[in-house]
Amino acid sequence: MSSEVRLAFAHPSERAVATAPRGPLDRISLRDHTVEVEIGAFQAERGTTQRICFNVVVEVTPLPDNVDDDVDRILSYDKVTEAIAHELAAERLNLLETLAERVAERILLEPQAVRAFVRIEKLDRGPGALGVEIVRSADQVIHEVEEEERPHPRLMYLSNSAIDSDNLSGWIDQMEHRVRPLILCVGPHEMAVPQTGHKMTQRRIDLLAIEQNAWRLAAKDFRCVVVSTRTELDWAMKNGQICVWAPSKIVLDAVDGPSAAPSDSVALAAWFAATFEAGEMVVVGEALPDNPGVPLRGVSVEQSTL
Repeated sequence: MSSEVRLAFAHPSERAVATAPRGPLDRISLRDHTVEVEIGAFQAERGTTQRICFNVVVEVTPLPDNVDDDVDRILSYDKVTEAIAHELAAERLNLLETLAERVAERILLEPQAVRAFVRIEKLDRGPGALGVEIVRSADQVIHEVEEEERPHPRLMYLSNSAIDSDNLSGWIDQMEHRVRPLILCVGPHEMAVPQTGHKMTQRRIDLLAIEQNAWRLAAKDFRCVVVSTRTELDWAMKNGQICVWAPSKIVLDAVDGPSAAPSDSVALAAWFAATFEAGEMVVVGEALPDNPGVPLRGVSVEQSTL
């Protein structure tokens, strides 16, 4: 079998290697990602679902030397599966070719992406797999892809007395059942923290005190997951996960960081809410900050209804 024929049936990762342009590129891959969906042009394919399998390879610019094991600096695998899910949810399609084109284009919106190899196969239309494969580069995208609208979460800031309140689970219940995703914020715990007398090191210690308190909150309700990166937050908001914000990474990485000190934790949470264009921020058990930048309302610890 000639190399050309072999490559025609090889996995997209092998085709990516064989057709790589000059200069080193890294690759991430998604193998045998199978979903059940209604798709197809034939009448027999309407009103019923079938399994389709995705194999995707994305060539990306090499990682910088200072990646520091940081998920926010790389193209996350979630971006590939989210591109597939978004296009499958957008509308019913007749052709795998159309789906492959749209998935590739959405992936190539990511700034790190250089080329995308997308293979899609129908698994239930015959004794074998029937499919298509395309390759697209960032400079070949034919038409603009609409950016997916980011969710506008609700934030709830909980004072220490609110964390310890018997109303805690009830407040989370009320916020969870509203339309927007929920992010919880807290201030520092009440235990003494080291005092360094040095502004930058004290800032880090004070942020860590908030994160310790975030873990204390998470221990009180199994629905709450402590998250620290934008990638985790984006995934959680899209997938209905309740987050507790651990602020160190986002605060320290911000180009236009907060003017509020960690000790002014309600104002810090309001800055965070503004960066995520939150639809609302509810503050339980603390005074409201000035000029929050988001719709804001206060609730006393004694109130059981938000």
